[in-house]
Amino acid sequence: MNRDRFFCLINPKSVTPIFWFMLLAIGAGVVLLPLGVVLITSLMPTGDQVGAASITLENYRVAWDRGGFLLAFANSTLVALAVTALQILTSALAGYALARLKFRGKQALLLLVLATLVIPFQILVIPIFLVLKWGHLINTYGALILPTAANGFGIFLMRQYFQTIPVELEEAAMLDGANRWQVVWRIMLPLARPALVTLFLFTFIGEWNDLFKPLVFTTRPELRTVQLALASFQEQFTNSWALMMAAVVIATIPVIVLFLIGQRQLIRGIATTGIKN
Repeated sequence: MNRDRFFCLINPKSVTPIFWFMLLAIGAGVVLLPLGVVLITSLMPTGDQVGAASITLENYRVAWDRGGFLLAFANSTLVALAVTALQILTSALAGYALARLKFRGKQALLLLVLATLVIPFQILVIPIFLVLKWGHLINTYGALILPTAANGFGIFLMRQYFQTIPVELEEAAMLDGANRWQVVWRIMLPLARPALVTLFLFTFIGEWNDLFKPLVFTTRPELRTVQLALASFQEQFTNSWALMMAAVVIATIPVIVLFLIGQRQLIRGIATTGIKN
């Protein structure tokens, strides 16, 4: 087989759409199979549900009541929204400064921001703990919010997206009398909506699924988040797989709903970030 015929065979245009559909279907099945097992297991009756049908929603009621998820949902929602709002604010301002402003040490500062991406949060836990203890923030909402109020990934994401927006729009606004703040809030941020939604989803989902911060920085039961409640629930009901899977579904539903709502903006933000005008 010569080289031209080989490249003809691997050319995507030479493959029928049915092949790509089957390939995507197989990939989707592999990804969704564990989720399907979790969902089916959560609907199975437990041993103490005498006379129950083959499929029941009783596990969800029991898991919700015994796991104390109402308070955990409130705490996780508060922490995730607060961290997300702070990260969007800091990332938008810092990203715009690195994308548009000219100042000494700009490249060095950008490299420093990128360097923070390779440092795991767990390595910084001891100095962060000491700072929080010095500020009397241990066992408070501040301990769950402030350590991740700024993020290097968000700053880099916003910088890359701001660079895709034509600078002529800013120049035209300034000629009309707009100052720098008005340009940022009225022009740049509305145009950067896909990147903002992408950052919102990444940050909110990351904070919702975070177990490390609540486990290290808090001990009060009233500050327990969803993941901490889920871990505690798992310890209590190790032998009841149906209840455990019901608790997992309860903790996962908000993330899935949020992703389905913002998936279009997420794909658009990822696809366009890094493409210079």
